[in-house]
Amino acid sequence: MGFKLGKEKGLQVSNGEIQNKMRFNKDTVSIPGVPVFRKDLGEGILGEANMDGSVFLSNDIEPGSKQEREVLIHEMRHATDMRIGKLKYEDDYIKYNGETYQRKDINGEDMINYDGKWIQAGSTKFPWELEANNGNK
Repeated sequence: MGFKLGKEKGLQVSNGEIQNKMRFNKDTVSIPGVPVFRKDLGEGILGEANMDGSVFLSNDIEPGSKQEREVLIHEMRHATDMRIGKLKYEDDYIKYNGETYQRKDINGEDMINYDGKWIQAGSTKFPWELEANNGNK
């Protein structure tokens, strides 16, 4: 019996740079090594990076849109930071660059104690969010 190679090209490299890290099309998103799932997220939440390496995208985001790409880039920055040990999310704290920030539910809102103030999770005031947002510029 013969063996026939498929038509899948895999990663394409040019001058040491990977050319097709992420693929976007109308129905699916594919990022090598990162499971991406669409689901209903809380109000105003567009994406979540998870400690298990997966990423959730809100069902409210149009597949193939500019917004989808921006949210994926943002969440991939968090996922990368988690993989290298720079960022860690737990139920009762967030650890970033070796500093631990207390986290708890206050009146149904996910809150983080930053500089002595309780701020809603996802705020652009947090250094890990500022850094992830810089990847979208």
